[in-house]
Amino acid sequence: MTTVLFTIEGMTCHHCVMAVTNAIKSLGINNYSVEIGSASVTFDENEVDIEGIKAAIEEEGYKVVSVEKQSNDMDELL
Repeated sequence: MTTVLFTIEGMTCHHCVMAVTNAIKSLGINNYSVEIGSASVTFDENEVDIEGIKAAIEEEGYKVVSVEKQSNDMDELL
């Protein structure tokens, strides 16, 4: 599994959070945290890619200004 932090421009309220949440959920992703200005998403890269998630967010009218892959210490232990 991969965890990515998306920094998102243009989110100002709860409605924005719900729009981004629904965009992520529509891709079949169930492990995420969305706040005003960012979304942390954990997903299987064999099922969806970073560009697909970014496109879904931007289709809602927000701009993804940065994408940062998070390290997963559990992966390193395996």
